[in-house]
Amino acid sequence: MNSEFPRIITLLRKERGLSQKQAALELGVSQALLSHYEKGIRECGLDFVIHIADYYNVSCDYLLGRTPDRAGATLKLDDIPDAANNKNENENKTNTLIALNRKLLLNSINIMYEMLSQTGNKGLTTEVSSYLMVSVYKMLRTVYSTNPKNPQAMFSVMPELYSGLSSALQSIIETNAKQLADGKLSDGFQGIDSHSLPMLSPDIISRQFPDSAPSLYNLIQKTEDKLKKLN
Repeated sequence: MNSEFPRIITLLRKERGLSQKQAALELGVSQALLSHYEKGIRECGLDFVIHIADYYNVSCDYLLGRTPDRAGATLKLDDIPDAANNKNENENKTNTLIALNRKLLLNSINIMYEMLSQTGNKGLTTEVSSYLMVSVYKMLRTVYSTNPKNPQAMFSVMPELYSGLSSALQSIIETNAKQLADGKLSDGFQGIDSHSLPMLSPDIISRQFPDSAPSLYNLIQKTEDKLKKLN
């Protein structure tokens, strides 16, 4: 069984606020057996995969970690129209890749800003925005500098310094953002009020952002796949 299966069925149960005993009863299995499934100690059969998919109203592919979309939809390069017909095949593939990644990023950022608006916290919005700006700045300079003939007068920070300084600044911004998210004062801003904490879950996000949520889930999956390779 896919290694993601135990984690996902545990997440789905907890999202519904179900005890393991209650979920096992409704699924028609013993609590001990469900516990073994959730811990990855035992593998279930195909019939149970289908049964639990129906129970949680998700696809089998989602349960197996094959797609981050609960309905089973996958976002592929072919889902985005090809570039202009007068360009060659390689150019079309490049433009399609650009369109896909732009969609993933912009849709995910839009969702994050909607989450920020729910907090109503000016400081956290400022810090998140600053972090994203520095990220864009770093990669912009990387792309801009691919041609050594491009004039560097566009930037005031020396080429040999910007990468390290930008990373240091991002670490400071991230620390400030975490402080604010924990409700603490940081960099002159008040932390999030406990009464303004947004209620979020994959189900809530999918309902609030039906068109953009698949992009967010794909971004999460792509990023975590890379993180796991580093572990």
